[in-house]
Amino acid sequence: MALVEVRVPDIGNFKDVAVIEILVQPGQSIKLEQSLLTVESDKASMEIPSSAAGALREMKVKLGDKLNQGDLIAVLEGAAVSSPPVPPPLPQAGEGTLSPPPLAGEGRVGEAQPVPTPAPAIAAALPPQPSPARRGGSEPSSLPHASPSVRKFARELGVPLAEVQGSGPKGRILQEDVQSFTQAVMTGAVQTQAQVQGGAGGGAFNLLPWPQVDFAQFGPIERKELARIRKISGANLHRNWVMIPHVTNHDEADITDLEALRVQLNSEQVGVKVTMLAFVIKAAAAALGKFPEFNASLDGDALILKRYCHIGFAADTPNGLMVPVLRNAGQKGVLQIAQESAELARKARESKLAAADMQGGCFSISSLGGIGGTHFTPIVNAPEVAILGLSRAYLKPVWNGQAFAPRLMLPLSLSYDHRVIDGAAAARFNAHLAALLADLRRIVL
Repeated sequence: MALVEVRVPDIGNFKDVAVIEILVQPGQSIKLEQSLLTVESDKASMEIPSSAAGALREMKVKLGDKLNQGDLIAVLEGAAVSSPPVPPPLPQAGEGTLSPPPLAGEGRVGEAQPVPTPAPAIAAALPPQPSPARRGGSEPSSLPHASPSVRKFARELGVPLAEVQGSGPKGRILQEDVQSFTQAVMTGAVQTQAQVQGGAGGGAFNLLPWPQVDFAQFGPIERKELARIRKISGANLHRNWVMIPHVTNHDEADITDLEALRVQLNSEQVGVKVTMLAFVIKAAAAALGKFPEFNASLDGDALILKRYCHIGFAADTPNGLMVPVLRNAGQKGVLQIAQESAELARKARESKLAAADMQGGCFSISSLGGIGGTHFTPIVNAPEVAILGLSRAYLKPVWNGQAFAPRLMLPLSLSYDHRVIDGAAAARFNAHLAALLADLRRIVL
C-alpha cells in the first residue's frame, strides 16, 4: 500500500509552535481533514488537520515538540491524498482554545452548521461560559474532552460543556452532542445546573455585572494579557474559593534543631541541597498517615480515602504558579525528596512539566518562606481537602521553664474543607505536624 507523509501546512507567521495534544494513535483510521494534533503558540492554539485519509502508521511527533511549516508529523498507509487543508485561523489571545490533556480520540468535528439562536429563556438558563483557559482546572484533566472548534461552538450557544455527555471515543464531546443538549434544554427535557440552582431558593449567586471601565480616560495605561498558566490557575482558584467552605488553622513549629540538621546535611552532602520544604514534605506525609481524613477527596456524598500519598508543592515560575506532584512521599527519605522536588521545580521553571507531573496530588504545600510574611490563608486545591501554607521562619523568645531562649519558629497555615474536616481535627493535625518538625525522630515511632 502507498505511504503518504502528512506535513504541517501553512500556519501563517507562527514559528516553533509547541505540540500540546495528540488526538490520534497508530492504527487508527484517519479521515480527510481530521485533526491529528493541537499546537500552541504564546498567543493561541490550533489543530493541525490531515491532508489525506488512511490508516495511521506512525506519528512522527510527540508532546512538547516544536513545529514549523513543512515539518513531518505523520505517515499514513493506503492513503487517499487531497490538497493540503488550511487550518482554521489562530484565535486571538484570550479566546481560549486550550485542549484537554493527551488522550487518543477522533478528529475535530467539522465547522458548526447554522443553528437556531436560543430563545431568551434558554439564553438566561445557559450563561455564557468563559474560555477553557479561564475555566480550566488545577488539573488539566478537569477540562471536558472536546476539540477547540466544539468549545467555540458551545460558547456561541452558551452551553456549559461540563454538563454535556460526550458520545465520541473516550467520552469526547462532539458538535452533535452540543446540539442535542441545547434542544433538550429548550424542550424542558433537561435542566442545567444554573436552572436548578436558580430555583433552589438562594442557591445561585445574584451578583451585579462586573464594572466596565474605560481606564484610559483617567490617564495612560498599558494592556498586558494574562499568561495561559495564570488564566488556568486563576479560574481554578476562583472555583475552589467559591465552592469550598474554607477555614484556616494557624500554628507554629519550633524548627531550631531541624534547621541545624539541615545545615549540617548540606555541609556533608554532594550534589543534593536539602531544603526545609523537603523536611516538611516528609513530616506532612507522616501526618497524613495518622489523620487519613486529610488524605481524601469528596465524591458526592462519599469520602474517598486514598491509600497512597502524593504531595504537591507550589512552584513559582516566570509564567505563574504551578503545582508539581511528588509521588509516594511517605516511602522516600528526606534526601530523595529534596532531589526529586528540586528536579520538579526546575522542570516547572523551564515549562517542561508533563501533565502527569501535576496530577494525582493528595495534599498541597505552598511555601512563602523565601519571601516573607507571618501567616496567610492558602486556597484548597480541589479535589484535595487541605493545603498547608509555610511562611518565613523567625527567631522568637520561648520560655523553657527557666528562662527565655531564642528559638527558630516556622509559621504553619493549614486551610481545610470544612465539609470534611472539623476544627478540632485540623488543630490536632497542625499540632502533630509541629511536633514532628520539632523532633523528626518521632516519624519512626
